[in-house]
Amino acid sequence: MSEFTIVDLLRHGEPEGGQKFRGSIDDPLNVRGWEQMRTAVGNYREWEAIISSPLIRCAAFAHELAEKLDCPLKIVPAFSEIGFGVWEGRSVAEVHETDPLALGQFWRDPITYPIPGGEPVVDFDRRISLAWTALLEEYRGRHVLLVTHGGVIRMVLRQLLEMPMRRIWRMEAPFASLSRMRVHRDPESEPHLVFHNGRLA
Repeated sequence: MSEFTIVDLLRHGEPEGGQKFRGSIDDPLNVRGWEQMRTAVGNYREWEAIISSPLIRCAAFAHELAEKLDCPLKIVPAFSEIGFGVWEGRSVAEVHETDPLALGQFWRDPITYPIPGGEPVVDFDRRISLAWTALLEEYRGRHVLLVTHGGVIRMVLRQLLEMPMRRIWRMEAPFASLSRMRVHRDPESEPHLVFHNGRLA
């Protein structure tokens, strides 16, 4: 067993309907989204397991890749995207047009100004923390791929880098972006962000 657990985080590609607040809405990938994800992973074959959100924009590609690599796949509902409440299915421009004050407040301080009807950011943070801890325990010493969402990736990075929660939206996580975390099995060792929005060697 390796001293390190390596987790690569892959955001889903572009879904049908383009960029919008999409938490529980289960839109599939569009043609470009499939191309983005296939390009992102290329011919890389080092993963020992694949973990995915159950939402189809993640899970469909995860199933395809797991079959291609003959790699075990686990679907974990806790790695689903944050729920966007009344903003679900709307673009940033549409929300800005009807409720610019609420949108600006959420970007600046998502704890104090949550989305109406949405999942509180504090609850989302706790959900991701528990799921991440369980992942590291289950796959200790292995190299795995997590196919998930922009909000999940931001929250994992926030926890890894001990960033204030109010700053999570300052991190970019484009469609089909890749980030890598390396965690030593010694709990006293600091985890490392190897790269963010990078490429596989």
